[in-house]
Amino acid sequence: MATLIKTRLIKIGNSRGLRIPAVLLEQLQLTDLVEIEVGDDHLIIRRGKPPRAGWAEAFQHMAAQGDDRLLLPDTGLNQWAETEWEW
Repeated sequence: MATLIKTRLIKIGNSRGLRIPAVLLEQLQLTDLVEIEVGDDHLIIRRGKPPRAGWAEAFQHMAAQGDDRLLLPDTGLNQWAETEWEW
């Protein structure tokens, strides 16, 4: 069963904010990072994914499909970076 809580928007500068009650934060395991999406007449708030989440699996899939090859030939233009640049 869905949890229904009514609350008010609060003014934050020129914007409006929404206080999310602790019971909902705990229920959804929301932390600092969230994703917000607009759907018709409602907002969808979900747990945010960390940067680069799922990249390892995507790269493995690309390699299995042969989609991880260079699109442009290696012209050796990076030689300067390899010989002159100090890391």
